[in-house]
Amino acid sequence: MKVDKPGMKRIGLRAAAATAMALMAGVAFAEDFHGFDPEKFDGAMLSADQLKAMVADASAAHKPNNGTGLVIGFANLTRDVSFTLKVEDGILANGKEAGVDVVVTDNHLDGATALANAESFLQRQVDYVIEFQTDANFGATIMQKMNDANTKVTAIDIPMPGATFFGANNPRSGFMGGAYLGQAALKKFGADKTKTGYLVIGELPQSGAIPAMRTGGQVAGFLAAVDGFPADHVIKIDSKNTLEESFTQMNNVLGRIPAGAPIFVTAINDQSATGMLRAVKQAGREGDLIVVGMGADEIQTMMDEPTFVASVGYFPERYGNYLIPLALMQLAGKTTPDTVLVNHVMVTKDNVCKYYEKFACTSGKDPITFEFPQEKFAAHLAEIRQSPELKGFENLIPTN
Repeated sequence: MKVDKPGMKRIGLRAAAATAMALMAGVAFAEDFHGFDPEKFDGAMLSADQLKAMVADASAAHKPNNGTGLVIGFANLTRDVSFTLKVEDGILANGKEAGVDVVVTDNHLDGATALANAESFLQRQVDYVIEFQTDANFGATIMQKMNDANTKVTAIDIPMPGATFFGANNPRSGFMGGAYLGQAALKKFGADKTKTGYLVIGELPQSGAIPAMRTGGQVAGFLAAVDGFPADHVIKIDSKNTLEESFTQMNNVLGRIPAGAPIFVTAINDQSATGMLRAVKQAGREGDLIVVGMGADEIQTMMDEPTFVASVGYFPERYGNYLIPLALMQLAGKTTPDTVLVNHVMVTKDNVCKYYEKFACTSGKDPITFEFPQEKFAAHLAEIRQSPELKGFENLIPTN
């Protein structure tokens, strides 16, 4: 592993993550074949020939800054959790197929580190940057530097002003997971006992209003499923986006939940949900627990833990199949949308093999037959569109 500059590593290209089922609607390539429609793309990696044709278009419109070949910088959120590593693997696999150099840095879940990494990309004179960084307070500063250098950016999951946004449909994925959790709670405990329980949400406040649409959606979806659930039985903790911090914070709140009361857990991601689950197990209260994850990147944990009943699928191993072509299209001067949202599904023990072939589907383990409450979701969307915190981010709120 070669170190190019302090804080920057040239990462060897890895094999692509395990193949998942197609998630988006059918493939729709441009007529000249050197591109794709991100809003209709099926999520499968383009062929090497297609990617190389896109590189040729990009290099013709944008002469590589180093004079020899395109270089794309990828600043990963962190390199020690499964979700972000799957994103990284997909980006690197696409870079290898396309024949472009991808330079990876680690933002370590820290805004100041993300800024330093962005500056290192500019010193390196990369041609394009993909940012995965958690601190909303640093987004504008990073983008100002990128704009000054005329360097285009795609931001993953946490928006940055002027960057293309790629990532979660936060309101829908959150509402979906919360509604599933509420329906599972009613099936397991019945309406009366469910209303004596406590909903604990692992939030991520440092990332700002956009990821907050996900955790806010989790609360709204749960309340849509469980009419009359008491508002003072909703507990929010700061997960810091990590298993360890979620475990600690969940331990801290368990004393507020009466013995024998049901405990309903969901969080910003699977790692945080897993940390919360482990805290409840350690306290000997697993019999009271139901967990729904977010991301479906900790499938083994979901399969092993009886109380971890489902997770909302994000399919991070396919992110690179969008991100590298988006970068190449923008370098080629082609029109791309300013927002590309993931299409989410509920991944459960009974359907997991449809999306991840290494896992066998069970039969009859799913607690419910899920019904998405579309009308209540539409009302939720109408409500959040009025939020002053989301002014200017209307493009990240789906229409239905």
